Amino acid sequence: MALLKGFEIEMYTGTPQGEIVGLSDKITRDLDGFMREPDSRNVEYVTQPSSSYENLLCGLLRPRRELRNYLHRLNNYTLIPGSTLSLEGSDHFFRSDPTNPYHDYIEQNYGTKVVTASVHINIGISDPEVLMRACRVIRMEAPLFLAMSASSPFLHGNTTGYHSTRWGIFPQTPDHVPLFASHDHHIQWVNEQLAAGKMQNIRHLWASVRPNGDRRPYDLNRLELRICDLVTDPIALLAITALLEARLIQIIKDPTIDPLIHSPFSPEELITLTMKNEMASATDSLDAKLQRWQDGSTIVARDWIAQIYQQVWSIAKEEGFSCFLSPVNKILREGNEAQQWLQLHKVGVDIQRVIAQAIVATQERETELENKICLSLRE
Repeated sequence: MALLKGFEIEMYTGTPQGEIVGLSDKITRDLDGFMREPDSRNVEYVTQPSSSYENLLCGLLRPRRELRNYLHRLNNYTLIPGSTLSLEGSDHFFRSDPTNPYHDYIEQNYGTKVVTASVHINIGISDPEVLMRACRVIRMEAPLFLAMSASSPFLHGNTTGYHSTRWGIFPQTPDHVPLFASHDHHIQWVNEQLAAGKMQNIRHLWASVRPNGDRRPYDLNRLELRICDLVTDPIALLAITALLEARLIQIIKDPTIDPLIHSPFSPEELITLTMKNEMASATDSLDAKLQRWQDGSTIVARDWIAQIYQQVWSIAKEEGFSCFLSPVNKILREGNEAQQWLQLHKVGVDIQRVIAQAIVATQERETELENKICLSLRE
């Protein structure tokens, strides 16, 4: 039952010292496969859907290598890890396309709160009612995926009190998104938001999870997890994805896994619960104290993730991707990127140096994986 998977990756460009520089107009003009965001300082690429983790790994690395080579030729520019404007520039919006009216709306209404970098994980589910149920469950568990991926503890040269500043300040839109009881409920709700002007277009649904497809809200074929900060290490990203896929296979096989059936809370209470959990994860990530949707009990994010990992390990083993799931243990043991950066900062490494070291480490990791795995797959 291996599911199709793909990624939308947003990354910042800039100098090896960590200064973020807007280059998306040049990149999208000169390279195929890259898209603009409203602000020119980050750029997006999308991987081809695949059921194979090996193919996904190379699909993550190949565009990045091409982009790195281009940036280096341009003026020794590079790719910058993290999901917020860590060092500076959070007071200005740098438009990538001044003629785009949707970008006008985004700049005027949200400003630099949306100038973030992230990864959206898409996983294929063709039955729209199963997809809606999967979205309900993963909406309740999205804070766990944020906890593993947090990589934005800095903004404008300061610590913020968040591990994911990106999600802490991100304007979720519309401000109230229900748990969709059915595909019809989703269609009706989206059309109501569009008619009321609460959504500018069908893409203007910015929640932790949403159903996605080629003709939204009617033709839907995948779950899109939008909550994750940018995970620069492809092995860590694939581990997070493997946990999500194994959980989704479990949900698909067992129709009783559904917060609308097996929870003491009303749909409204569930939304309140998961929004509080999201903010707790944005603040403390793996150390966050969360409330379980199944019974309201309190659990540390790290422990809840470990419980789900134990539940779905046999599914991943049966489907042949348990080796990609196992690095979740390393994330739980060593912490996410935000926690590692904050630890360095705590012992006296200044923020600019933390980012500069992460730039080097990210590039070295990509080269190592390319040489070890993608070259051997091509031979």
